[in-house]
Amino acid sequence: MAVALMNERTGVAVADAVELADTRASRRRGLLGRDCLEPSAALILAPCVAVHTAFMRFAIDVVFVDRDGRALKIVSELAPWRIAWSPLAHAVVELAGGRLRSREVAVGDRLYLAPLSGSSTASPSTSSIGVAESMRTASAKPTS
Repeated sequence: MAVALMNERTGVAVADAVELADTRASRRRGLLGRDCLEPSAALILAPCVAVHTAFMRFAIDVVFVDRDGRALKIVSELAPWRIAWSPLAHAVVELAGGRLRSREVAVGDRLYLAPLSGSSTASPSTSSIGVAESMRTASAKPTS
């Protein structure tokens, strides 16, 4: 089942094509080798406290989140050949460069995963989880 990355404060989808990198190999690969990241896409690396854009061909927006999905640090338009980190983070959300400008994500916001079904506003208390958890868990979680 597909999931969306939602902002609890605004109720707006930050991304509706979410990919999870939760193994050592998938985190290492990240976005390397891609020419771009679609505007509505996100890659979640968990666990992760730092990212680099060495060998990348495009800038990305980065949100470092804690275990509850709360945004700890936001880096906009991280250019190729740069590094960003947040030592207290549990996971990192990577988005297309500039995506956060239109999504109003702020430090302290809680991001969560919700199943993509006919509704774009899933209740975070019944059908979602923090972004640091597995997408497989989000997909299996029943909705009310």
